[in-house]
Amino acid sequence: MRRIIAIIYVSLDGVMQAPGGPEEDPGGGFVHGGWAMPRWDEMMNGLLAELLDRPFALLLGRKTYEIFAGYWPHHTDNPIGRKFDAAVKYVMTRRLDRLDWAGSERVDAAGVARLKSGEGPQIHVWGSGNALRALTAAGLVDEYRLWIFPLILGGGKRLFEPGLPATALTLADTKVSTTGVVINTYRPAGPVALPAEGLGKAE
Repeated sequence: MRRIIAIIYVSLDGVMQAPGGPEEDPGGGFVHGGWAMPRWDEMMNGLLAELLDRPFALLLGRKTYEIFAGYWPHHTDNPIGRKFDAAVKYVMTRRLDRLDWAGSERVDAAGVARLKSGEGPQIHVWGSGNALRALTAAGLVDEYRLWIFPLILGGGKRLFEPGLPATALTLADTKVSTTGVVINTYRPAGPVALPAEGLGKAE
């Protein structure tokens, strides 16, 4: 059984859009692209290196795939670029006719479930908001690693949109960077618990 691990940079108000740079995803008039970079520190570099040190495959939505495919194959002198370029890339898309980045394969939600039940390395989901929401709705994500930045962006594409099934999570690990970024690891923990009937009601 393979584990699906979602790695998401997110603001305090839940925005995950364009953390890396101004041109990454300006959709909807988003003007805060690159918001994560000024808060980066060496501790976060270490966590990232540790995360990428083990074998992994990538699972990406169309938009994130296009961003990654346009950048990382041309930056294999970077340790992250080398790891991403060497990994198998599974792409959840109906719109792309060609997947030009070497090692890329098209997959749908049913295909992801088959991948998960097979043998192989961990599967990392980076960004990919629409694909991640589909995986969450299908109960396929084993771990959410949220890098929560102390920023209120006020608008943009959000991690969890209305309509997802109610799910409890358990906190498996937490770390804090020197710049106030909180890196929390959450794992699904079944349905949301509700209070016993009558609890908290006035007499």
